[in-house]
Order: sequence, then C-alpha cells, then structure tokens
Amino acid sequence: MKSRGIEKVLVTGGAGFIGSHTTDLLAERGYQITILDNLEPQVHRGKKPSYLNKEAKFLQGDVGNRETLKPLVKEADAVIHLASAVGIGQSMYQIEKYVDSNTKSTATLLDVLVNEEHEVKKVVVASSMSIYGEGEYFCERCESKAHPGLRSESQLKKSLWEHPCPACGSPLKPIPTPEDKPLMPASIYAMSKRHQEEMCLLIGKTYGISTIALRYFNVYGSRQSLSNPYTGCAAIFTSRILNNREPYIFEDGNQTRDFIHVRDVAEANLKALETSRADHQAVNIGSGQPRTIYELAENLITATGSHLIPKISNTYRKGDIRHCYANVTRAKELLDFTAKVSLTEGLKELIQWASQNRWGAVDLFDKAYGELKEKGLA
Repeated sequence: MKSRGIEKVLVTGGAGFIGSHTTDLLAERGYQITILDNLEPQVHRGKKPSYLNKEAKFLQGDVGNRETLKPLVKEADAVIHLASAVGIGQSMYQIEKYVDSNTKSTATLLDVLVNEEHEVKKVVVASSMSIYGEGEYFCERCESKAHPGLRSESQLKKSLWEHPCPACGSPLKPIPTPEDKPLMPASIYAMSKRHQEEMCLLIGKTYGISTIALRYFNVYGSRQSLSNPYTGCAAIFTSRILNNREPYIFEDGNQTRDFIHVRDVAEANLKALETSRADHQAVNIGSGQPRTIYELAENLITATGSHLIPKISNTYRKGDIRHCYANVTRAKELLDFTAKVSLTEGLKELIQWASQNRWGAVDLFDKAYGELKEKGLA
C-alpha cells in the first residue's frame, strides 16, 4: 500500500543496479519517479542504460550540485538516496573522490532539505554492512561475545586467517551481526557510508523528516556492472568466468559474507518508504545466511557450465574482514521484510543476464589488483 501523502519520489543513483530495480518496483506501485544519476564512467561508461524504466523521468547530474538538486527536491514527496561511489579498496587511495561523492554530496542533499522549501516527508538512505568492519563473534570457552578489530599484518603473513579470542586465545565463532554492534569502519568507503547514514538519521530526527538507513549486505544480481573491478565479488567472478578465467580468491576461501539479491533489496527499499515503524533507525538488509567466498565461486562456475577451478591465492588484502552476516530480526519486525530469492535462483538470474550482455563483461580484475599492490594494499 502506498504511503499516505507520498506520490513523487526522487531516486538518487537511480540508474544503478539497485536504483533501477527499485525504480521498477516504484513504477509498478504507481509512484511518479525522478531519477538523478551522474552516470559514473566506471559503472556506466557515461551512457544511459537501456534498462531504465520508461515511466521514470531521468536527469543526468550530480547530487552534490546544489542548483541541480534544489528543484528536484522541491518537487518530491520522498527521497531514496542511493547515489554513492562504491569500492572498498579503491577508496583507500582515491580518498578525496569517495569523501566528496558520498559524504559531501549527502551533506548537500541534507542542506537543501533543511534550508529550502519542499514537501519531502520521507528519506531512505543506502548504508552498508561495511560500516561494521568485522561482524559479531562468540567465544564458546569464555561464553561471551567479541568484537575484534582488523587482523594484524603479522597474523595475516602467517596465513592465520581466523580471529582468536582476545581473552583466552580460542578460535572465535562468527554469529549474526545485529544493528547495535559497535561500528568499526575499515575503509574510507565504509567511513563515508557511516557518514551518510548518521547525517541522514540526525537531520531527519531533528527536523521531523521520517528517515531510515538500510544497511545493505552483499548485493548481487542483474544490471550490476560487469566491467567495474571494484564492485561486488559476484559480478567480478562472473566477468572472469565469462572470459574463461578462474575466480581469484584471497586468503583460503572460507571467509563468509551475506549475499542478498537485488530484487530483495529493491523490495526492502519500497517497504522502508511505505512504513513508519522503522523511522530514525538503521536496519540490516541481508539474507541472514553466511556463505563462503569459495562456495560463491563454485556456484557461479556451475551455473555457467564452466569447468574452471577457483584459484585459492592464500594472499591477503589490507583491510579485508573475515566474517560478517546479518542478524535480520529488526528487518522482520519493523519492515516485515524477509529475503525471498535463494542464492541458487539469484545466481542463475545473474548468469542469464550476464550471458546476454557478454559485451559488458570486461575483466579488469588484474588492473585493479595491480593498483592495490602498487599502493601497498595487497
């Protein structure tokens, strides 16, 4: 059911893969949609994607441009703020770009909301699981939770991948990560996502604009850029497989993540727009199911019918976490949201789409990895 008083929705970053799926759902629900997107060359190569919903009004522009933003905000009843530069490793050497694109642009949006005339009643902002750093852990011997920081380089050089308990030294067991876990961003990207989330929640609460931050876990699916080597590992692996190259896996492949399909994320965005129960809170958006990186690579290879074997590198990248998956209780209780697309179904959808768009599957992993090594990050 539509949220009362909301008809016109501004979607920043609406040409991206999450934004475009969200736009499709909004159009199905009868909303009037305006998309603002800068068509980042690293993602879109500067071209408007053909999959954009024809019912949405599209404007190429930057969220950080106040004069571009002002009339769009004035016409909107709600804003779904998805615009963001994405790339954990890259953010550690393109610091100014990431802070400008994420933190400063969000500050411009909020400044417009505070100081210009408008009728915006709701803001949904895209946050990220990366703001947690490592996920939540439990020590069975100490019978207590633990929140370790990043593993030391001396530990990683010895290929000791798992976290020991800081109290007794026993191996820690990863458990679902709740929203109240202490935030420990381990990259400039993660810090900028924390900025986006906290600024939006603060301004929304202060000025009475219903605001919710959705902490997306590892989103995958159709329309994710296959030529962007700084995007999610599902897209990177897919691009390599379609180019007959084995997925390259850091550490031992047993690190876990929480993979959620883009259609589920779009549904979560819609539910956040249409309910007030989660106002001024952060909510995890994940499947709640941990999957190893090796398992993801194997499933993608199987889905393509390839006979490649993932490469276990036993190398590491500075800043990588070991385990993190979502506690989804708050999403169920406040948004009535549960991920529906299974990993098998979702990867099949990704491969079908990628196979139909093989021209876009340019494998630039080696280039990106080379940059990380040049900067001393790998």
